Amino acid sequence: MFTATLIAAPGALEPALFDNLRNAWGGGDAVWLAPDEAAEFSLPHVPGNRWQVWGELQKMRVDLVVQPAEGRRRKMLLADMDSTMIEQECIDELAEVAGVGAHVREITARAMNGELDFEGALLERVALLKGLNEAVIGEVLRDRITYMPGGATLVTTMRAQGAYCALVSGGFTAFTQVVAAHLGFDEHRANTLLAEGGKLVGDVARPILGRAAKVQALEEISTRLGISEADVIAVGDGANDLGMLARAGAGVALHAKPSVAAECDIRINHGDLTALLYVQGYGREEFHGPAS
Repeated sequence: MFTATLIAAPGALEPALFDNLRNAWGGGDAVWLAPDEAAEFSLPHVPGNRWQVWGELQKMRVDLVVQPAEGRRRKMLLADMDSTMIEQECIDELAEVAGVGAHVREITARAMNGELDFEGALLERVALLKGLNEAVIGEVLRDRITYMPGGATLVTTMRAQGAYCALVSGGFTAFTQVVAAHLGFDEHRANTLLAEGGKLVGDVARPILGRAAKVQALEEISTRLGISEADVIAVGDGANDLGMLARAGAGVALHAKPSVAAECDIRINHGDLTALLYVQGYGREEFHGPAS
């Protein structure tokens, strides 16, 4: 059996639209996870016109997820940070302060879309930060970083159900340690910016945490917890997330680059991070913590 879930921004999912699709596909009983926001129904098989319908629903700002009904509630969350748990790319924000924002943003966009080697692009961008006062990191965290809506609710709800939550980023530990603590993650992994005398030296510690390291984190943490990779839901938006998204039981491309979304069966373009709870079959009455 399979489950089809429709997810939209609060108030944007019309019951008539949901009922029309359920009837067209011969789906089972309607289950509303949140009024006017998320609902699902069972299916005996994956419809052949799934992606055509997905495309039509995108025009109405509604996300559609079709997945096996068995084992949807995962025991671990593995999440990217930049443009996933927070709304910015930390290196871009540091670059703005350093006066090289436009150049670095261009490199970041190309790297996240898979056009550039991640490690090479990271080193090139970090080199441009050489000489920046280390104290700027705290200023950027305070003044320029905002959290993706629904993140705290996602982490708090999954942990309340006994799941383990890990933040794994190709960014920097100076940011992940703050973001992880704020959102309630159990652990975090990222690259370490090197500094001397209170100034960034334009390099990061080795080994560099990139695409392979995110897969390694999935392997290591799931093994340590005694769970399978199928028990993991992973979320990210960039090309360096594709490895972990492919290996996890549920890989979610969240507001992802087109080249990344094309590789994933679960694509969330209009919902916020609470969509990951709806994907697992949680109803809004089961949510814990703040809404953002």
